[in-house]
Amino acid sequence: MMKKTAVITGADGGMGSEITKAVALAGYHVIMVCYTSFKGEERKSRIILDTGNDDIEVVQADLSSMESVVEAARKIKSKTPSVELLMNNAGTMCTHFTRTEDGFEHTVAVNYLAPYLLTRLLLPLMHEGSRIVNMISCTYAIGKIGPNFFTKGREGGFFRIPIYSNTKLALWLFTRELSERIKDRGITVNAADPGIVSTNIIRMDMWFDPLTDVLFRPCIRTPRKGAETAIHLLLDEKYEGVTGGMFASCKQRKLKDKYLSHPQMKELWEQTEKKLESFLVSENL
Repeated sequence: MMKKTAVITGADGGMGSEITKAVALAGYHVIMVCYTSFKGEERKSRIILDTGNDDIEVVQADLSSMESVVEAARKIKSKTPSVELLMNNAGTMCTHFTRTEDGFEHTVAVNYLAPYLLTRLLLPLMHEGSRIVNMISCTYAIGKIGPNFFTKGREGGFFRIPIYSNTKLALWLFTRELSERIKDRGITVNAADPGIVSTNIIRMDMWFDPLTDVLFRPCIRTPRKGAETAIHLLLDEKYEGVTGGMFASCKQRKLKDKYLSHPQMKELWEQTEKKLESFLVSENL
């Protein structure tokens, strides 16, 4: 019997490593999508020692580049005929404005466009019972999708937290829309909110930030604690068939109607399709 396959992005990071370890312990063939091969192979070696599962591979990808995402999907397809779990975990919070080679704001590219594109490209390998989990953030609630979302991240000048929040709202809207489009195929799509986690994504750069870091970081969650909700959504039998939900602390979050049927949900899908049309193939959604 062929092993089931799990694909995890940002697998070389704090929460990504914890998710990879849990999935490896569950006996999956794991494909770690990592920013650098060196760090990925280093984490892979540790996880093999911790779990005893040596059926783990590393695929390098720069998620700010859509061509790199396409190439990662090609490599994944060459390694496995099916994907049972897809964990879109990778994320960033840029501290200054950067536009990618494709013309997108960097945080938007990594946090929203990359998981959108990778998911769409891997859908042909997925089937009834497959699960997709997207890592969002409680900051989705202050997110706004404006006309300059793709190229600037927000309206007005650069400010990292609102841009990050906007990408997490966009990823949640993708989660909801995709769950509706593929529910008849028996593939589930859910979002995990890890809470505020002590990872490298929290970067302190302003003059007062070092003090904030010292006072604030000890009060927030460890990567393992932050990863728990995503791990449960990926592996727990009780979530079989559950789709289109947002979960935090391993419980489904009750959302206002505006987030369940957001007025920009379908519009954002259509806009994203146009932005990524040169990288996408027809998935018969």
